[in-house]
Amino acid sequence: MTPQFLKIISTPKPIAESDVHRQALSDTFYALMDFFRLRSGVNVINKMRLSYTEGSESYFVTPDLFVVREATKEEMRLYDVNVTGQSPQVVFEFTSRLTWLEDTGNKKSLYAMLGVQEYFLCDPLAEYLTPPLQGFDLQRGDYVRMSPESDGALVSRELGLRLRLENHSLRLMDVKTGEALLTPAEAMEKARNAESEVERLRDELKKLRG
Repeated sequence: MTPQFLKIISTPKPIAESDVHRQALSDTFYALMDFFRLRSGVNVINKMRLSYTEGSESYFVTPDLFVVREATKEEMRLYDVNVTGQSPQVVFEFTSRLTWLEDTGNKKSLYAMLGVQEYFLCDPLAEYLTPPLQGFDLQRGDYVRMSPESDGALVSRELGLRLRLENHSLRLMDVKTGEALLTPAEAMEKARNAESEVERLRDELKKLRG
């Protein structure tokens, strides 16, 4: 028998409530995709239905973003835990007026039941969560609140990343190198600067050649 709370959260939710939420989700998704791009067996998935029941009745939840190892999303329209035999290791929810009660209640209970090791909640506008960035680590079947660093940052052992809320979005940093993961806008700016530097060097070479 599927617990009643699972049925409540099977209803699809809007993609994002505001431009700020959409941008925060997009930036985090891009940064994680780029970070794990060359690492086989790690998949970063956003807005895909996560199915978690067996039998004729199908219940699902749609996390904003989740990371799962040793699974493929090729040709997948949903991620079925019973088919893959594995739950995501990490789930992110970008909470808002429409979702914060569910994110902190039913979804949190469900992810713990499914064995999701780390659960992160981000309130980009700092309107509904205190603190606006929260992380939970699964210990003996229950979530334990992660202790933030002095600047409010959290460390994900599963991802090897440090997370900090910055300018209404998540700033992700490689724990090993300390380097920040780039957003799409930052990556484009870096590429433009590299192109400009190449052009500058070409001009200087032409001058030297006379």
